[in-house]
Amino acid sequence: MEDKYLSVTALTKYIKKKFDVDQHLNHILLRGEISNYKHHSRGHMYLTIKDEQTSIRAVMFQRQNQTLKFRPEDGMKVLITGYVSVFESQGQYQLYIQEMEPDGIGALYLAFEQLKEKLAQEGLFDPAYKKELPTYPKKIAVLTSPTGAAIRDILTTLERRYPIASVLIIPVLVQGKQAAASIVSAIEQANELNDLDVIILGRGGGSLEELWSFNEEVVARAIFHSTLPVISAVGHETDITISDMVADLRAATPTAAAELAVPTQAELLERIHKIDQGMESIVHHQIRHLNEKLQRLQGSYVFKYPGRLVEEKEQRLDRAVERLSNQLVTIYQTKKDQYTYLEKRYARIPLQRNMNQRHQSILEIQKRMDRVIAQQIDQKKNQFTKHLTQLDLLNPTRIMSRGYSITYNENNDILRSVQQIDPEDELHIQLTDGIVKSKVQQIRKDE
Repeated sequence: MEDKYLSVTALTKYIKKKFDVDQHLNHILLRGEISNYKHHSRGHMYLTIKDEQTSIRAVMFQRQNQTLKFRPEDGMKVLITGYVSVFESQGQYQLYIQEMEPDGIGALYLAFEQLKEKLAQEGLFDPAYKKELPTYPKKIAVLTSPTGAAIRDILTTLERRYPIASVLIIPVLVQGKQAAASIVSAIEQANELNDLDVIILGRGGGSLEELWSFNEEVVARAIFHSTLPVISAVGHETDITISDMVADLRAATPTAAAELAVPTQAELLERIHKIDQGMESIVHHQIRHLNEKLQRLQGSYVFKYPGRLVEEKEQRLDRAVERLSNQLVTIYQTKKDQYTYLEKRYARIPLQRNMNQRHQSILEIQKRMDRVIAQQIDQKKNQFTKHLTQLDLLNPTRIMSRGYSITYNENNDILRSVQQIDPEDELHIQLTDGIVKSKVQQIRKDE
């Protein structure tokens, strides 16, 4: 049995094919307002285009939106060129944007205003970051087209006003898609050189599209980060670019840029004349000052009466010599008086008498010493005799002379009792004049 029902996918493909073959839907010119804008991280833009009654989902892929000069925003009215087709995975039709520009104002103008606002908020136009131009540049870099009128105007002006300056021309593209990268590269190249003093960046007049490379953000940031001061001279006086705003100095034309970069010969002569006048004034002032000082010195007492100054010194010297002489005489007289006094004092005492007195004193001392020594000897002799008498009284021999004796046994032990003796013992009796040996026959003990 044949299945008469379609799948959703088949129906969606069918509708998509109808959209794709419709000539009206393949080329749409649409006016509307942006809402629900989202710039995806992969570069695609998703948004809704609406009017007072309805809305349509839209997408602008990266390959189309990367050429946009402005940044889409919600509420912005835009003019769109594109086509309508079906997004199969969701079964929704949507607008595929191929070109888009602001409605009412140009896309470049809007992009210019948006970038100007962004860079102003970041401070790239702040005068505090403007670098001072050198007063007398030695070498100038000119970044412009080597074939345009601007280079001729710049070189002619520099040669006329300040021919002593060296000029380095760094060719750049001044319009077209590659111009911005070319300008950035030239600015970086100039900053890598060590002998440049200032950069002139410029080109002649043109339309906004032709001058657009000088409104690119990368060019603005390269100028801002340049260590060399940059003079921007793009187009005519009424043409103001982002480069002019970021540059350290804006010139209305390339010729004006050259005039601002260097002084004129008349200016130099005027400055030299002023310096000459200043130096002359200083020299005159110094001469006048020194002359007045010389006159004061000439009128001073020293130079007016130099002899008096010497006379005064000589007088002071005489007085000093006189005071010194008087002091020497006083010292001499004082010492002399002291000597005389001492001499007289010792002259009153005869020397021989003095020696006799000293000798007599020594004899007296010697006598006193002899008497003391004799007394000490007598005292010691008496003590010795007394001790000798006492020893003599204790002598056993002297006692035995009075009839006493000392008896020993055979072992020479002194016998003090009869109990120490036995019959037939042999005894030794010590007498005053000898020893008697005896034998015990009888022992009689006292009661």
